[in-house]
Amino acid sequence: MDGPGRPREVSLSDFKFGAVATETIEDALLHLAQQNEQAVQEAAGRMGSFRDTRIVEFIFLLSEQWCLEKSVSYQAVEILDRFMVKQAENICRQATLQLRNSEKTEPQNWRALKEQLFNKFTLRLVSCVQLASKLSFHYKALGYLYTKEELLESELDVLKSLNFQINLPTPLAYVEMLLEVLGYNGCLVPATQLHSTCLTLLDLVYLLHEPIYESLLRASIENSTPSQLQGEKFISVKEDFMLLAVGIIAASAFIQNHEYWSQVVGHLQSITGIALESIAEFSYVILTHSVGANTPGRQQLVPPHLPARALRTAASSNT
Repeated sequence: MDGPGRPREVSLSDFKFGAVATETIEDALLHLAQQNEQAVQEAAGRMGSFRDTRIVEFIFLLSEQWCLEKSVSYQAVEILDRFMVKQAENICRQATLQLRNSEKTEPQNWRALKEQLFNKFTLRLVSCVQLASKLSFHYKALGYLYTKEELLESELDVLKSLNFQINLPTPLAYVEMLLEVLGYNGCLVPATQLHSTCLTLLDLVYLLHEPIYESLLRASIENSTPSQLQGEKFISVKEDFMLLAVGIIAASAFIQNHEYWSQVVGHLQSITGIALESIAEFSYVILTHSVGANTPGRQQLVPPHLPARALRTAASSNT
């Protein structure tokens, strides 16, 4: 039996769809869409560099051990990625200034800063989960001997680096919002039924982030060897949580009941404005990585009157 201090594990049955007024849903969806558009426009640099499979798996397992909600896992990944990218960029800037201001070519400070970043990585990861969960001092279960002061200082470093903006939207928020809207629109596949599969596929996309998006990039440009420029332009697609959400839901709908897949995709296109071909392509890539050799052919996913692909991305340019 769980001890009195152990948090209650959240059950999928706790999620209720169709309980919110349509006006509230419309306002919330509009707000999420605006946040997503801003994130896509600002996507640049090395964003996404710290969504490595091992890092994501560590966060997922840690969150599961602490009985945290799924949304906490995804938000912790997003906080950690943004924080580590900023830290790496700061080190690079300092190293550049050091080389400019010194006649010596031996970047001693650069190596020291990089080593410090590596040594504190686990502490930073724990801090990001702590901040995402709004809970305190679960770290003891890990066996790491961080003091309370070290944890508080680390959390403060993360907060300062991100300008205290850690209430980040996650793909799960977009998935659940779209499922709510689908229910009001008369979707033939129940939202509660889709929700469970969506969670599994979203975990998969996080764990296999790079290979999935590499497949998506190759599909969007119809070329197996993307150029560096095409890869850089594709960053905006990686940060498009609305696109990810429709891909997740479409793939889940195909798994649950492929006969209603076209109807679900049609609803998603109507709600978000994302091209049917883009939704079909993303769902195909997700299914390919989730069920492998048993994946249905692309022609089964894309309605016959549609071309095979039309991903909404600047990376489709061959320049």
